[in-house]
Amino acid sequence: MQLPDTPQAIKDSVLAVNDDLPIRTDRPVHSGKVRSVYWLTEADSRRLIAEKGYDVAPDAPLAIMVISDRISAFDCIWRGQGDVRGVPGKGAALNAISNHWFRLFREQGLADSHILDIPHPLVWIVQKARPVMIEAICRQYITGSMWRAYSKGERSFCGIELPEGLRKDQKLPELLITPSTKGILKGIPGVPEADDVNITRADIEANFGAFNFRSLADVGRYETLLQEGFALISRELEKIDQVFVDTKFEFGFVTDKNGVEKLIYMDEVGTPDSSRIWDGGEYRGGRIVENSKEGFRQFLLNHFPDPDILLNKERMGERLALARDNELPLEALLQISATYVGIAEKIIGAPLALAENPKAEIVQVLRDSYGLIN
Repeated sequence: MQLPDTPQAIKDSVLAVNDDLPIRTDRPVHSGKVRSVYWLTEADSRRLIAEKGYDVAPDAPLAIMVISDRISAFDCIWRGQGDVRGVPGKGAALNAISNHWFRLFREQGLADSHILDIPHPLVWIVQKARPVMIEAICRQYITGSMWRAYSKGERSFCGIELPEGLRKDQKLPELLITPSTKGILKGIPGVPEADDVNITRADIEANFGAFNFRSLADVGRYETLLQEGFALISRELEKIDQVFVDTKFEFGFVTDKNGVEKLIYMDEVGTPDSSRIWDGGEYRGGRIVENSKEGFRQFLLNHFPDPDILLNKERMGERLALARDNELPLEALLQISATYVGIAEKIIGAPLALAENPKAEIVQVLRDSYGLIN
């Protein structure tokens, strides 16, 4: 993909606003940090399921999910000089990578995903899932927040005891699963009522219903899919000399057209936003070269004089003001663009196409092939 090289070209190339498309819906558009979700009308959901033959229940709610090129880090959205509000190619890279891994998961018999159709490189048609209320972090190396805690003497992580003598960025003795809560869960003994609280396997087993599991067997299935999914991505990345360091998985339950409820992968997977990926050759040489958002996070920590604002949750007001009041150098956005596009093209084994007018393209395909435009 040829990256834009002028401020105006950069601004024109990004899809910064993705919640204003004329997609037919009778509910408010949900706009997250990166993706916007348009829930289809019941009539449109039923029509598409029948027309396209999706493997879902006839009355399953469907949504159009449109990714943007916005860049978030430390729970804030950042922009560049000239009010550039995104990173060229970022959305297409994230979708292409997730599509690649979800396809391999399905082909190799792991599990399906929430994605039913891909009308455009920036768009998914997804089915509504009953989410498992856990963000599952898998870690193969000790780095980031785990290293910071370990270096201060902490040895227990989500009920797992780490040995003494580990070094920063070294491979762990085994793959660690360090889950945290997704959203605020109430009434679980020993689990604070706050978002993103670390939990243990014992917490999950003792309260599986509170996390939306149906049984203890579901907990075992969830762990198997975590381990198999991580192992698959790790093996594939090794083929292109990349190190899969850690990642986040999310899961949910859906019902297929035969009425069978099944556990699926959802959200995104194995992307530079949800994972750390290191260059293999550089790592063997003793250097860490990030092919993920971690490089952008490090840039922010070095760019501002008081990095504690970005690391200290008690200073969230100052952090939001920092993101609101500062435009980053365009070079920083182009660097993260090169990182995202570069790793995407390595993973999918093909050039990444950049839409010249993404909104117009999305509207056309959703109107002509899906009948979803007002």
